[in-house]
Amino acid sequence: MELIDEHLAGSCVPIEVLKCIQIGLLCVQVDPANRPTMSTVVAMLGSETITLPLPVEPTFYVGHFVAEPIQLSFTDK
Repeated sequence: MELIDEHLAGSCVPIEVLKCIQIGLLCVQVDPANRPTMSTVVAMLGSETITLPLPVEPTFYVGHFVAEPIQLSFTDK
């Protein structure tokens, strides 16, 4: 599975990683009404039989942007 760091691959269960990723995606939904409560998250993480809802697809994608570092200098005048 490409989502798991190669250093961790032997020490984790892939289905559990996918479960955590899906729960994480549910927690960052744009509309707060679509996000699970913390008690629901705890129940999802603790259950082996719960069916997780699919995250709502975002209506837009901003993309990946890395800002250039800004150097500030202050001088006393």
